[in-house]
Amino acid sequence: MDELLGRRTPYSADAEQAVLGSMLIDPACVPNVVGKVRGGDFYIDANRDIFETMFAMFAMGKKIDPLIVLDEMQARKCWKESSPQYLRELMDATPTAANVERYCAIVRDKAMLRALGESASEITDQVYQQGGQAQEVLELAERKIYALRKESTSGGLIPMTQVLKDVLSQISQAAAGGSQLPGISTGLVDIDECLQGLGEGDLVLIASRPGMGKTSIALNIAVNAAKTSGKTVAIFSLEMSRQQLVQRMLSSESHIDLYQINQGRLSGDEWSRLAEAAGTLSNVKIRLDDNPTMTVAEMAAQCRRIEDLGLVVVDYLQLMQSAGSGNSWANESRTQAVSDISRMMKVTAKELGVPIVCMSQLSRANEARQNKRPMLSDLRESGSIEQDADAVIGLYREGYYDRECEDPNAAEAIILKNRHGRVGTVYLRWIPEYTTYVNDERRHDENGY
Repeated sequence: MDELLGRRTPYSADAEQAVLGSMLIDPACVPNVVGKVRGGDFYIDANRDIFETMFAMFAMGKKIDPLIVLDEMQARKCWKESSPQYLRELMDATPTAANVERYCAIVRDKAMLRALGESASEITDQVYQQGGQAQEVLELAERKIYALRKESTSGGLIPMTQVLKDVLSQISQAAAGGSQLPGISTGLVDIDECLQGLGEGDLVLIASRPGMGKTSIALNIAVNAAKTSGKTVAIFSLEMSRQQLVQRMLSSESHIDLYQINQGRLSGDEWSRLAEAAGTLSNVKIRLDDNPTMTVAEMAAQCRRIEDLGLVVVDYLQLMQSAGSGNSWANESRTQAVSDISRMMKVTAKELGVPIVCMSQLSRANEARQNKRPMLSDLRESGSIEQDADAVIGLYREGYYDRECEDPNAAEAIILKNRHGRVGTVYLRWIPEYTTYVNDERRHDENGY
C-alpha cells in the first residue's frame, strides 16, 4: 500500500551501518551509543541483530571485538554465512567514530518517524471504525503521542539485558549515594525509610476517616517533594478550592494559625513570616486544579503536558469521576466504579513514570471496633483498590476519637501495604493550628518494618 501511494518507509541504511561500524572500530564509543539508540530503532534486520548482540555484550561487561561479536551472534542464533563479510564492510565503510552521535541521531529520528506513522495509522483506524466515542479516541491519541514524546513504546518487549543494565545502575547509584533515597522524599523521615521514598510509577494511597488530616499530609508531601526534587508537582483537589489549599500551605510553611490567616488578624511579625512563606512557595513548581468533576483521563491529559513532572497528588479517590467521558456513579455500582478508577490511576502512574499519591476515604467499619486503627478492608468501596496500590498508609489519631486522651496530637501512619518493604507503624505529630503533620521523636513499633 505504501508503495502504491508513493510512500517510503523512513530509515537510513547508511546511518545504521555507520553506528555499527563506529562501535566495531572504536569500542570506547559504545557507552554513548547504547544510551542514544535501541535495537528497535534499526530498520534493517541484520543491523538490528548486530546491535543487540553488541548491546548484550556491553551489558555483561564483555569486550567488543569483531571476532567475539561473531561468536556471540552464533550463540544467539543470528549468525549467517554473510555475517563475517558484512562486519568487514561495516568497518571499512566507517573510517572514524568521531561522528557517531550524529549517526545515532539520524537512526533515532527515522525510528521516531516510523513509530509516529504507525501511531497515526492506528488512530485513523479507530476514527473510521466508528465504534467508540470521540473522547475515547482522543485519549488513545494522547497516550500514543505522549509515549513517543517520552521516547518509549507502550507495552513493547525490552531485552532482559537492557533491564539488567538499568537495575544494576540503580543499585550502584544507591550504593554510592549511601543514605540517599531512590524515590522522592515525603519529608517525613520514617515514612521515607519504610517506603524508600515515592518511586516512579508507584500508586500510594493515604486513607483515613474524614477530618483525620488526609489533605494536610498530602499538601505536606507535595510541598516537600517540590522543594527537594526541583520538579513540578501537580495537585488535583476535588473537594477543596485552590484558595483553601494555598491558605493551608501558607499556614504550614509560616507556622501561623490557619484561623488567624483566614481572618487576617496578624501581627507585624506574622505578616513578615507570611510574606517569607509566600516567597518560598512562589519558588517551588506546584500546579493546582480544583475541578470537582475531574476524570482520570482528564488528569492524565494535563499531566502529559508537563515536561518536568515529578509527583501527582489527588484528593480524593472516591470523588473522582469514573468514565473518560465524565459519566457519574449513576450507571454503575460505586464499588466497580472506584475499582476502575484505582486501576486507571495505577496505569497512569506507570505511563507517566511518576508517583501518584492519592487520598482515600475509609468506611465506618473501624468505628464499630474497639481498636479503631484502620485496616485494608476498611477502604471505602474498596473493590480492587488495595490490589492496585503499591503502598497503603492508614492515618490514625486517638485524639480524633477521644479528646480527653493523654496525647491528643499523637498520630500514627500505619503502613498497611508496601510492595517495596515491610509494613508497620510510623509515629507522627499532628499540629492542628497549622494543619500539618511533622516527624515524631519516636521511631517505629517493634513489629514494624
